[in-house]
Amino acid sequence: MHFLIALGTFILMEGATWIIHKYVMHGFLWYLHKDHHDHSNEGDLEKNDYFFVIFATPTIALMYFGSLENFNYLFFIGLGIMLYGMAYFFVHDIFIHQRIKYLTQTKNPYFLALRRAHKQHHKHIRKEEGECFGFLYVPVKYFKMYFNSTKK
Repeated sequence: MHFLIALGTFILMEGATWIIHKYVMHGFLWYLHKDHHDHSNEGDLEKNDYFFVIFATPTIALMYFGSLENFNYLFFIGLGIMLYGMAYFFVHDIFIHQRIKYLTQTKNPYFLALRRAHKQHHKHIRKEEGECFGFLYVPVKYFKMYFNSTKK
């Protein structure tokens, strides 16, 4: 049952990420997210990286308080959020934005479609514009682009 709570939370995080990205990061917290789009930062870190702390805080709290009660459901909700955060870091920061050069030559259609969808999101530098606010979900048109090209 605990596994299902963590897995369900991980899956639900995709919807939460879309909502947070569109209405919070491209909304009232745009001043933290803006440099991620216009690359106005100087150095390796961006103001956007503060979102790591913002999202880690409730995750740590859930895991802590859930661990006090014999690892109850709160712990596993926090675990699901933490695992999603780890996936986000590896896919978004390492694979897509290449903060660490890894998987630069992938031929996997899903990863290529994921990268293309994210590039479509980043072609917009103003907060009002945008598309592809999700993370692991890739719109079908990007899948078609890469799955059709592998069949030739």
